[in-house]
Amino acid sequence: MCGIVGAFSFKSGSFPINEPYIAKMRDTMAHRGPDGAGAWISTDQRVGLGHRRLSIIDLSTVANQPMSNSDGSLQIVFNGEIYNHADIRKELEKTRRYTWKTDHSDTEVILHAFEEWGIDCIQRFRGMFAIGLWDVKKRELWLIRDRIGIKPLYYSIHDGRIVFASEIKALLHDPDQKRAVNEEALFHYLSFLTTPAPQTLFDGIKKLPKATWIRVEEDGKVEERCYWDVLDNTTPLIGIPEEEITRKLISELRTAVKLRKVSDVPVGVFLSGGIDSSTNAALFSEGENQKVKTFSIGYEGEYKTYQNELQYARKMADLVGAEYHEKLLNIDDLMNFLPQMVHLQDEPIADPVCVPVYYVSKLARDNGVIVCQVGEGSDELFWGYPSWKRALNLQKADDLPVPRFLKKIGLAVLRAFGKGNSFYYEWLRRGAEGQPVFWGGAEAFTDAHKKKLISPRLRKKFKDRTSWEAISPIRERFESKSWEKSHLGWMSYMDLNMRLPELLLMRVDKMSMGVSLEGRVPFLDHKFVELAMSIPESIKTKDGTLKYILKKAVRGLIPDELIDRPKQGFGVPVYEWFFDRLGPKVREELKEFCEKTDFLDWKEVEGLLNRGKGPQAWYLFNLALWWKEYIA
Repeated sequence: MCGIVGAFSFKSGSFPINEPYIAKMRDTMAHRGPDGAGAWISTDQRVGLGHRRLSIIDLSTVANQPMSNSDGSLQIVFNGEIYNHADIRKELEKTRRYTWKTDHSDTEVILHAFEEWGIDCIQRFRGMFAIGLWDVKKRELWLIRDRIGIKPLYYSIHDGRIVFASEIKALLHDPDQKRAVNEEALFHYLSFLTTPAPQTLFDGIKKLPKATWIRVEEDGKVEERCYWDVLDNTTPLIGIPEEEITRKLISELRTAVKLRKVSDVPVGVFLSGGIDSSTNAALFSEGENQKVKTFSIGYEGEYKTYQNELQYARKMADLVGAEYHEKLLNIDDLMNFLPQMVHLQDEPIADPVCVPVYYVSKLARDNGVIVCQVGEGSDELFWGYPSWKRALNLQKADDLPVPRFLKKIGLAVLRAFGKGNSFYYEWLRRGAEGQPVFWGGAEAFTDAHKKKLISPRLRKKFKDRTSWEAISPIRERFESKSWEKSHLGWMSYMDLNMRLPELLLMRVDKMSMGVSLEGRVPFLDHKFVELAMSIPESIKTKDGTLKYILKKAVRGLIPDELIDRPKQGFGVPVYEWFFDRLGPKVREELKEFCEKTDFLDWKEVEGLLNRGKGPQAWYLFNLALWWKEYIA
């Protein structure tokens, strides 16, 4: 796991790329790679690559980056892990053409695989990756992001060059990179708590979408291609007995967990006491000669909106004989972390779970662990959220043969009763427009409420627009590719394309890398995702039981008590803390933001604060802190 950076100048002499320029950007990300730093500059000063190293696989200095192949015709910087690198190395060795300078570096495997198969080599990779690769002979720059979007990669094209990095803050150290708000991205952020790829909240800075590569030619011409879609890689499990499906699930998940144990440094598990993390811990402990280290986070005191799950985490840790570590957080931990949180995020990740993810990562790192397995992705693949059950029921109700004009009458009635900002109004509006009810597993504000919150200028600018624009291409792909055009299939596909890569996985990446810890996600192994998306909706939702087929698969692996207890997400008591010291801080920052910018309407924001809408206030608070840190 590392931080990468690079630049490619399209015209000779227009902007010489030198080592101080690369090093300045690179070293803003020292937290991503405290174990070493490197740079490579082409002789004509048109290309430069930089790397910060967190040593995980092949700890020798010969595995440092930037790395070249044997004849120097390829130069690479790489962030991530290729878990099956040993198998690919064996396949390459059969050609007997390659000279290896490392014992088992996955970076060198990427180089020789690219030599052998070109860009199609990525189809062989099983892992997470963000890659910058310079082809010296063809004078082409390749930027590649992994299938699921576990690793981030940002880039900016300006002033006759392209600059890329693992974090936006690195790009901001280019002397010609402007700092301005992307207002369209802001409009969508208020819907999705994140910005849809390829946009970021910085005007002119983009993020590479998941499962995408771009090739940049010497004259600056850019070709972009999506190289993988889960719906192109499913094998419908129609008519297959449930017992066989459960065997397939456990077998593939066991492989995914085993692959993510590949490391030359200590590996642990984040353990919440839920099904996903408990399954990770159980599978991880299989075949281990020493205790697995587990790490858990709770809160001091009791809160109505969030109940500690530590008793379940302890129970699971005892069952697998783990070395168990926990930490209890309080409002001081939140308040003290705020400046660092906004610095690490780069752009708002408006999920308060960033706070416990940071502290559980720090807990692991403080106890000598460099890599941890986490449970993200399971809920999205297996119908794990209570809110998803409600969304599915609402969609089925919308399917009833009710004339559209009656739905519009219903909208008028809701407006008359002052419910125009409510999600019930929004869901009915979508149905009346012939759109799906579900727009993602994380929604901040309804369309109507959002347009009241934004300033009069933006209200006019976006008068005839909704955030459906951002997800309609995803819907079109789903409609054209899906083998089962089910509502649950859409929900999973939608979140695989936005909420997971741009929100949930970014909170893991940014917070864990903030303490130089690598997070690995077995449930989002692409082979496991393909299998999960091959299971019919009727099996996933059988008996109205959330995670029905996964629960059946893991029964006997983890205790029934953990399987059958009510679902509780990894949360933060933001509502209660809003009425403590967090509230005045939020009000102060948002008032200043509204006074100094022209993005939000303070009157509407103040009304939201007065109504005690803690979670929604947090979304706007994140925006204000980001603006103050990076734009103001």
